Amino acid sequence: MTVGHNSSDDRLRLLIERVERLEEEKKGIADDIRDVYAEAKAVGYDAKIMRQIVRLRKMKPDDRAEMEAILDVYKAALGMDYVTTPLGAATIERVSQGAAS
Repeated sequence: MTVGHNSSDDRLRLLIERVERLEEEKKGIADDIRDVYAEAKAVGYDAKIMRQIVRLRKMKPDDRAEMEAILDVYKAALGMDYVTTPLGAATIERVSQGAAS
């Protein structure tokens, strides 16, 4: 019975060591990603927006479209839609003037 127990102990130790190595690799990758965002920021990109883009690109197209549609509904309900902005109003005015011509 001792032999089986030692075998189990070895297996457990090996599994834990694998997890520890993977955790270390994960930390290294996280550091690399942080460095890329810092580099992007140094050349003028907005790292926060880049993170949002990465998150959006991970999403399935249907899920992203659904989220954006719901977001548009919520923004409209709160008066935050494009039409209520000065740029949106100017665009609508310009388009309606072009349509009247």
